[in-house]
Amino acid sequence: MNTIAKLFLSLGALSGAISVILGAFGAHGLQDRLSEKMMKVWQTGVEYQFYHTFALLIVGLLALKFQSGLLSSSGWSFLVGMLIFSGSLYALSLSGITKLGAITPIGGLFFIAGWVLLTAAVLKADG
Repeated sequence: MNTIAKLFLSLGALSGAISVILGAFGAHGLQDRLSEKMMKVWQTGVEYQFYHTFALLIVGLLALKFQSGLLSSSGWSFLVGMLIFSGSLYALSLSGITKLGAITPIGGLFFIAGWVLLTAAVLKADG
């Protein structure tokens, strides 16, 4: 298995495990500690992390068939998007510091870039 495929499949699998852990922690450990609004913020972070976990896995699977800078950039964009988007929502819900929400859209831009780069990588691939 090539390095890029192994990297993104491993990161995707790890992110999947973390998503389940954080979802369970929210449902069982934070439900009585956070307001309903902050629980929704937490859940949004988990959902978007989980959605983009599958994106990382797709990048890893595609890297088994072909490698390109566009494909690698797509994977990195998804990962950075998860860290910024979901990470800022986790921090916001736990801290209540609403200014953290200002960086969340930056993570969303990385998600969009990841999908656009993935589209370009697929369209440019041979075969």
